[in-house]
Amino acid sequence: MNKIKVGIVNYLNTKPLIFGIQHAPVAGELLLVEDYPANVARMLMEGTIDVGLVPVAVIPHLKEHHIITDYCIGCTGAVASVAIFSEVPIEKVEKVLLDYQSRTSVALAKVLLRKYWKTEPKLVDTKADYRASIKGTTAGVVIGDRALEQRKVSTYLYDLGAAWIDFTGLPFVFAAWVSNKPLPADFIAAFNEANKIGLENIDRAVAEHPYEIYDLQTYYRQNISYELTAEKRKGLDKFLGFCAYESIIKTHG
Repeated sequence: MNKIKVGIVNYLNTKPLIFGIQHAPVAGELLLVEDYPANVARMLMEGTIDVGLVPVAVIPHLKEHHIITDYCIGCTGAVASVAIFSEVPIEKVEKVLLDYQSRTSVALAKVLLRKYWKTEPKLVDTKADYRASIKGTTAGVVIGDRALEQRKVSTYLYDLGAAWIDFTGLPFVFAAWVSNKPLPADFIAAFNEANKIGLENIDRAVAEHPYEIYDLQTYYRQNISYELTAEKRKGLDKFLGFCAYESIIKTHG
């Protein structure tokens, strides 16, 4: 039997989920492939993996997609690890460096800059670590573990999860478990249970990954919200609607 290839982000925020997958019976049925978000999304689009914890902005670009679990990487308040960082207030920012590691965070930043903060700085794509260039009137979208580090460096932090919730009144979904084909029902049920096991063992996941820069109990229990609720699905639909609109604007003027 061929194992199901599962792509997952290698950030701190996925450690509870990885713990659950590795300690659940379903572990023998899958092969975990770890990478950063944009690469997991690329692999799902190319078909080199069967399912991935992918940035939700990739969903419209998949020929076929199925959200297969009741779990996600989301937030119902400040998310802590996805933000615009700068040395000046947001209204004085002239350029924003965009994190190459995630489509969703970049798309969210673009929506919020235009519609929430009502500012249109120059947006610059990146391909390597750019954090040293966040200075003066140049800000940067930084995500994941590097964002937790950047919190100790930058003067201003604009949390994109908190801004989205203030803007829309809805929670946000950064990444969801998405397959590019129908998967066996028994695998989906077992994989869903594995996610649940992980979230029931956050203390053990924290113990396995000591981290001095940010309190992981706070991160896993307050900043990250893992359940894919009906309200989060509403937030997801609203965000994808904004993304479609922004794409039309970019294409047609």
